[in-house]
Amino acid sequence: MSASVDAAAATPVPTRRSRGQTLRLYGRRLLRQPIATVGTVIFIIFLLMAVFGPWIAPYGFEEQSIPDRLQSPTLQHPFGTDNFGRDVFSRIIVGARGIFLLGGTGTILAVLMGTTVGLVSGYFGGLLDEILMRLLDVLLSIPSLLLALVLLGTVGPSLINLILVVAVLYIPMIARVVRSMVLDLKTKEFVEAARIRGERDSYVLFREILPNALPPLLVEASMRFSYSIFLVASLGFLGLGVQPPSPDWGLQINEARNYLEGAPWMLAFPALAISMLVVATNLMSDGLRRVLQPGREDS
Repeated sequence: MSASVDAAAATPVPTRRSRGQTLRLYGRRLLRQPIATVGTVIFIIFLLMAVFGPWIAPYGFEEQSIPDRLQSPTLQHPFGTDNFGRDVFSRIIVGARGIFLLGGTGTILAVLMGTTVGLVSGYFGGLLDEILMRLLDVLLSIPSLLLALVLLGTVGPSLINLILVVAVLYIPMIARVVRSMVLDLKTKEFVEAARIRGERDSYVLFREILPNALPPLLVEASMRFSYSIFLVASLGFLGLGVQPPSPDWGLQINEARNYLEGAPWMLAFPALAISMLVVATNLMSDGLRRVLQPGREDS
């Protein structure tokens, strides 16, 4: 028993070089999965649109041209124009920022808070675990969109509130995933070795358990982001997302309903953007799962 404890305690801490080698290993594994690679590339393209959208869009997202209103796709306007003569392509490019800002920031906040809840609940167990899990069950029992509408109806649809709503909706799922990993990891020898050495609970949680839970946690986070895209687009469709004049994909679809017969491109391209981003995120998530799964060797 003492030998195993000493071996576990002597496990070397990863160096900068070993981490770099690990990243290169993950990169090689990803490149061996063409579909996941394509999904990752598309996701990065959308991310670049979100960051640099206002500078790469061919027109201003508020720029109106009444003579060009409801113009079908042309070389000048690849995605056509809307009922105010605004370039749909430019509005989709700039609108990516709202999706990433609300969905991405909300997901990151949900991961931080959900991970903390899951670590504490799974590690300490007992009455605290029971109380936390029952509270999360209450949130999980309410449909996501309905809960979002209730929360936004209570606090109002501001940017901060939208981010907090996304976070609140996905904290329970992430917390339960982290808790299940903690329940498994806290029985491992390296955790027992840390306890025997007299390490504090915070050390055991954040230096021993959390690093080993990161790969599946990253996969879970990417999945939750794909769900948050739909949620943010749905709220935008209902007028509770990014408020005009800022472009919002969901709101663009809502505005296009009255022009579906005469200008179907107004609806088709924002809907296609949402679908492509969701599919790309799911493909990337599946690739992460395959790349980061424990025990897989590089061949």
